[in-house]
Amino acid sequence: MRVVSGIQPTGNLHLGNYLGAIRNWVRMQDEMEDANRAQAAAGGSAEKNQCLFFLADLHAISMPHVPADLHKGTLEMAAALVACGIDPSKSVLFNQAQVPQHAELQWLLGGTARMGWLNRMTQWKDKAGKNREGQSVALFTYPVLQAADVLLYQATHVPVGEDQKQHLELARDIAQKFNNDFASEDVPVFTLPDPIVPPQAARIMSLRDGMAKMSKSDPSEMSRINLADDPDTVMKKVKKAKTDPEPLPSEEAGLAGRPEALNLVTIYAALTDRSMADVLGEYGGEGFGKFKPALGEVLVESLRPISARFTELLEDREALDAILARGASRAREIAVPTLDATYKALGLVRG
Repeated sequence: MRVVSGIQPTGNLHLGNYLGAIRNWVRMQDEMEDANRAQAAAGGSAEKNQCLFFLADLHAISMPHVPADLHKGTLEMAAALVACGIDPSKSVLFNQAQVPQHAELQWLLGGTARMGWLNRMTQWKDKAGKNREGQSVALFTYPVLQAADVLLYQATHVPVGEDQKQHLELARDIAQKFNNDFASEDVPVFTLPDPIVPPQAARIMSLRDGMAKMSKSDPSEMSRINLADDPDTVMKKVKKAKTDPEPLPSEEAGLAGRPEALNLVTIYAALTDRSMADVLGEYGGEGFGKFKPALGEVLVESLRPISARFTELLEDREALDAILARGASRAREIAVPTLDATYKALGLVRG
């Protein structure tokens, strides 16, 4: 297996990012490493299972941005991923801008991708809104870059949520058409990646509105738990989180119509790897005056090592740069054979 996934370098990772995606990346990485050890012990193939995780800084320029913020966000995101458990010795961690093969392959695939396919992308419609003529070409074509991101590495699997399934289907369509048009049936240029639907990730909502996802874009700092928040800030945010006056129910059904209560119980269950039923079995009948401090303690203890490592990495810019540079070097090594095969298949002459 070769798993490839990316994340936009927006900086300021919050609890929703961690529980919704990054924790699954860490588990996937560790499962791959365990499989490699078992494979080696059994005298199996020397070819290793591998995870590649990248910071999608090339994607970030498809929308208006502040260059200094993008640069800062890329470094912060790299530090946060390592702090959360992405191990550069187990996985390949890099940012797109250091691997120009991504942009090269996007251009080469541009002759295969079709305007009609891109016009049907729901995220293009959502992000462009009514002013499509005023949007950047990059916003329209970024699904082709997404296809290049995974096809470049012959990815066998790509973790996808509901909002990305359409983009992976597009990548498969592009790969299939390219193989049909320019490669032999016996020796395809591209692997068609399969989706991995991660284990049910916790859906973390705003601490101020249980109907809205926790988001960096929310103007209220009290709406989210940032991974870099200190213990006092975490406790303050939890204690001020919106709730209702009723005690917690003893069963999950009792959380229906109580989005804020559901959100806090979801966070507790996700952080402690317990079921919702188990948490409610312990705290059912209790008020939030007891539950919130308990949740705060769980959050503080869970985030303490992440916050400490994050701060340490940001203060050691040389180490952070080295992590990204090593990852980019490894990524380029993997990418070059695919890019060479693509040029050759298209009949392009290179020196």
